Formats: sequence, structure tokens, C-alpha cells
Amino acid sequence: MEKQESFEKTAVRVSYVSIISNAVLTVLKLFAGIFAKSSAMISDAIHSASDVLSSIVVIVGVKIASKESDKNHPYGHERYESVAAIVLSAMLGATGLTLGYNAVLNLIRGDYVGSEIPGILAAVAAVISIIVKEAMYWYTRYYAKKIDSNALMADAWHHRSDSLSSIGSLIGVMGARMGLAWFDPAASIVICLFILKAAYEIFFDAVNQMVDHSCSEDVEKAIVKCAKKHPRMLGIERLRTREFGNKIYVDLRIYADDTISFVESDQIAKEIHDMVEQEFPKIKHINVMMRPKTVKKK
Repeated sequence: MEKQESFEKTAVRVSYVSIISNAVLTVLKLFAGIFAKSSAMISDAIHSASDVLSSIVVIVGVKIASKESDKNHPYGHERYESVAAIVLSAMLGATGLTLGYNAVLNLIRGDYVGSEIPGILAAVAAVISIIVKEAMYWYTRYYAKKIDSNALMADAWHHRSDSLSSIGSLIGVMGARMGLAWFDPAASIVICLFILKAAYEIFFDAVNQMVDHSCSEDVEKAIVKCAKKHPRMLGIERLRTREFGNKIYVDLRIYADDTISFVESDQIAKEIHDMVEQEFPKIKHINVMMRPKTVKKK
């Protein structure tokens, strides 16, 4: 229960920091875009405003995922966090596609030709945005890894996408001031590809957690290694794992000496259960079953 509360509080705290930073950046970019006459910066301001919504999605998803098991959800609500990650990946993908689509149209139509030269204030706003959003990316990414949150990791990539978008805006502003206005749409196309790659990875990672995907081979090997530390465990007959949101369910069937009593067998299973569960905090439930194995007497 304490771990679950820590998970929820951390994710919500980080999301509130994201909302505040995005709100401040939206106002700054909008001001700079209007007064420096930069359409790229105004578009970037709209992008920052949309990121406020993504942080709200994280808060809602995490709060639902942190609820205790109930009659209708006996295994818990962890998968709702994966749902939030899928929604965020879709929003991230839409951002990338929109950015790329508009950039391609600008190149084809030559919309950048003859546009008004933006003021230096737009470049300053872009630099501030890059610094703040990159810092927010690493801040959110750190806590996403710490509490193993897909939704928070997706939000981190929203920060990175905004940072990349601001880089595109900066290139566009500086290019326009040097007479190379085509820099803006060209850079946007490259940025679009980075954003789509991140959206793809977040989406399939979340989907794997929704369809009872097994843990990685490294994790399963580590579980086996931990179980084998028990001196009275003679071998592993079967190990099955499945991811449930950001948690893991384990079914472990082990061999033990068939000459021992039922009480001893049950005690060994309990000890192995506790050993594995303690070493792997992500495990929400582990079922250890004993199988008899004859030990030859010397």
C-alpha cells in the first residue's frame, strides 16, 4: 500500500510540475510570437498548450491505476496506466504527423518565401523553451524510470518533442534572419521522424503490458537465479511470467525432495515466495507450487 501511494504521489507531483512549466512556456512563446512576428513561435506555443492536456491524462491514468482491487477488478487497476500511455502515444504521434505534414506542404508550396523576417525575441524564446523542455524531459524521465511508469515516460517524450519543436522554430527563425527560410520546414521534417519513433516505441511497450506479455528473458533468468538460492530447492520445472500494467505476475513450479512432509514442503514454497518477492518489488503476486523429486540415497 505504501509503495502504491509513493507511486501515485510521485507521478502526480511530476505531472503538476509539467503543467506549470508548460503553462508558463505557452504564455512566453505566444508573447514572443506575436511581438516578434513569428508564426513558427505561435505554433510552438500551441504545442506547449497541448502538452498541458497530456499531463492531465497522466494524472487521471495514474490515479485510476493506483486504486485498490475491488469486486469488478480483483487483480487491480494497473492496466489503466497502460491505457493512459497508449492515449499519450497517440497524441505524440498526432503531434509528429501534424508537424511533418505542415512542413512538407510548406516546402512544396514555398509558403516560407517572402514571409516577414521575425524579430530576435522569437529566437530568445526558442532558446529558453529548448533549455526548459529538455530539463523537464530528463526530470520526468528520471522519475518515470524510478517508479516504472509508462504514462510518465510518454509524458517525458512529450517534453522532448516540444524541445525538438523549439529547435525547429529556432532554426526557422535564424534561417529566416539569414535569408534561408527553407531551414524551418526542412528541420521540422527531421524532428517529425524522431517524434514518430518515440510514439511507436511507447505504444507497443504499453500494448505488450495490456496483452499479458511475458517478462524479458533477463528478468526470468534473474527470478530463477533467486529461487535457486534456497538450499532445499532441487530444480525448476516451469516458470511463467506476465506483465500486468507496471506489475508482474509469476507462476513458479519447483522440485523438492519427495521424502519431506507436506508441512515442510509448504514452508519451502513460502520461503522461496518471500525471497523472490523481496528481490523483485515489481512482482505483485507470485504462486509457488511444489513438485516431488526422488533423491537417491548415497
